[in-house]
Amino acid sequence: MTTQQLVKQIYKKKSFLCIGLDVDLNKIPKYVLKEEDPIFEFNKAIIDATHHLAVGYKPNTAFYEAYGVNGWKSLEKTINYINEKYPEIFTIADAKRGDIGNTSTMYAKAFFEDLAFDSVTVAPYMGKDSVEPFLAFENKHTILLALTSNQGAFDFQTKDTEGKELYKQVLEISKSWKNSENLMYVVGATKAEYLSDIRKIIPDSFLLVPGVGAQGGSLQEVCKYGLNEQVGLLINSSRGIIYASDGVDFANEAAGKALEIQQEMQEILK
Repeated sequence: MTTQQLVKQIYKKKSFLCIGLDVDLNKIPKYVLKEEDPIFEFNKAIIDATHHLAVGYKPNTAFYEAYGVNGWKSLEKTINYINEKYPEIFTIADAKRGDIGNTSTMYAKAFFEDLAFDSVTVAPYMGKDSVEPFLAFENKHTILLALTSNQGAFDFQTKDTEGKELYKQVLEISKSWKNSENLMYVVGATKAEYLSDIRKIIPDSFLLVPGVGAQGGSLQEVCKYGLNEQVGLLINSSRGIIYASDGVDFANEAAGKALEIQQEMQEILK
């Protein structure tokens, strides 16, 4: 998917909501566990109920890898279902990969070719030759961890080295990499006050922003400092939507929570 196609969807749906499909079998409705593939059936119900309100879905691969081969099959069925039934949706493999040379190429093939995701999250710590193999894929996006929403982000990401915080150096250096136009960046909603400085470095890039909702991030604050001329934001919400109910109404309740966020976004886009 191209950036222009994503922007078109945002304005069509009046939404820049991304829903995280982080499925924990201990949290989904008990009756769904009776299904042959409860993870996929749960995802399918959430997707069918919310696809008109969201422009993206983001499965965190750890929640699938934890269940071994069966979990990976559930992930494959989920991405295939989205691509076949709702091809306009932007898909993110939240895998946080990153390794040198051929290893990164193989990671990229796994997510971009085999599973046909539109994007994958990647850690920048190993530098250019660990990220450029992902950037080589046409109309695919590499979402680089820049400033994350967790408390541990302050351990390294905001440390000042030679007069500049590390996350700013990541942003600036990454712009020089080959095919850097395929880069997006993760910036946590709990770090909204940093967005003004971030936009000075990467004014045109899309930002994937987790942390709104359950982690306490403010949509209004993120938009105040992070919106650009093409919107430039994908706001992710996971637990606050998919676990809105553990009853038979779970999909409808999830849609209700997604609608609340979409309506707030619609007002912002005005």
